[in-house]
Amino acid sequence: MRHPSLQEMQALAPTAAALAQLDSWIAPRSTPEALFWFRLQCQQISTAKQERDVYKAMGMAARKLGKSDLNLNSEELAAAHALRPGFDPSGWSADLAARVAFLLASYSGDDAQFARQLDNIADSAEINELIALYSGFPLYPAARAIEHRAREAIRSSMRPIFEAMAHRNPYPMQEFDEAAWNQMVVKCFFLDSPLWPVQGLEQRNNPALANILIDLAHERWAAGRAINPELWRCVTPQLALLGEPELLRALEQGCMEEKLAIAKSLPTEAGKDGKIHRLCQKENLLTAAKDLSWQELLQVSH
Repeated sequence: MRHPSLQEMQALAPTAAALAQLDSWIAPRSTPEALFWFRLQCQQISTAKQERDVYKAMGMAARKLGKSDLNLNSEELAAAHALRPGFDPSGWSADLAARVAFLLASYSGDDAQFARQLDNIADSAEINELIALYSGFPLYPAARAIEHRAREAIRSSMRPIFEAMAHRNPYPMQEFDEAAWNQMVVKCFFLDSPLWPVQGLEQRNNPALANILIDLAHERWAAGRAINPELWRCVTPQLALLGEPELLRALEQGCMEEKLAIAKSLPTEAGKDGKIHRLCQKENLLTAAKDLSWQELLQVSH
C-alpha cells in the first residue's frame, strides 16, 4: 500500500477539517440511524477510495438524511467562514452537506485523480447532485485542478446549477481569471439571477466588465426593456474611465432602484464636482442608499 507523501498529507489536513465540520452540522439534525449511515458511508469511501461508493452514497443521501435546511446558527456560520473566508452555507440542506462530505472523504491527496472523479460524477449526476457538487467548491482540495469544472457550472443555462457556483461562493472570486469572472457576472443578467449574493464584486470589478454591461444597457434600451439596477453596480466604479453618459441617462430616466444603485456604488474619488455626484446629491440619493443592503435596495418599490 502506498503511503501519502508529506505534500499529500498537508493537502489532506484542511479536507479532514472540512469533513469534521460538516459532520458537526449533520449530527445534531439527524436521527441516530441516519447519522450512523452517514458516518459509515464516509468511512467506507475514505478507506476504499472507490468511485462507485461515492455515486451510491450521493444517490441515497436525500432518502437517508432528508432534505431539510440545516438552518445554521451564527456560530456555525462563523465556523464555516473559518474554514474558508467567504464560505457561506446558510442555504444548505442536510442531503447537500452529506453529498459534499462524501466527495471530501474520497480525496486521497492526488489532485489529478480527484479532478477526474469530479468530472465523472458531474457528467452523470442529476440536478440536485450537481447543485451539491458545485456548492462544495469552497471546501474542495485541488482548487486549480478542478477549475475547468467550475467553468462548466457558469456555462450552464440551468439557473440552480449556475447559482450553486455563482452565489455565496468564494471560489469564483478567488480562482477565476478575469474572462471567466466577467462571463459569470454577465450571465447573471441573462438568467435573471440576482447579483447581490455574488461574492467579490467590488474586488473583482474591472473596465472590461463595465464595457460589456454598458453595451448590454444600450441593447436593453434599444429594445425598450428594463435595466436590472444591479448592472450599474459594476459600471459606476469605472466612472473615471467610462460610463458617464449611460449613468446620466439612468439617473434622469431610470427607476428609483437604478438611481439608488448608482449612488450606492459611486466611488469616493469621483469628486463632489462631477455631474453624477451632483445629481445624486441633488436627489438625496447618497443618503437614501447609504444604509441599504443590495438586497434591500432592490425591494425599494415593492
